[in-house]
Amino acid sequence: MKACVARLAALTAFILFATQGCNNDALPPPAGFATVNGVVVDAATSAPIAGAVVTIDTVLTATTDAAGKFTIDKVPSGLADYAVQATGYQPLAASTNIEPGKPFALNLTLAQQTPH
Repeated sequence: MKACVARLAALTAFILFATQGCNNDALPPPAGFATVNGVVVDAATSAPIAGAVVTIDTVLTATTDAAGKFTIDKVPSGLADYAVQATGYQPLAASTNIEPGKPFALNLTLAQQTPH
């Protein structure tokens, strides 16, 4: 019985020690996220660009619909890097500041690639 109690105490101590490293303080709180939506258009014609891929912080992506519109949910607040790519257009990359809990409009204009 003493051996069982000792094992249980050791296991409890291990679990308490191991879970101390598992806190999520590094993650923003739920209110620390925002929804990013926008439209991607052609720089020369202002026509919507369907099929453009918008990427935020290298992991959150969306593809524009026929109207050039996209939405990305649960974007962490703070400085966000974004990139946009579409066939036939020059890629675009930049950064912006996302405020927690507020929708953010990211309207983008792409220039057509010049033939080589």
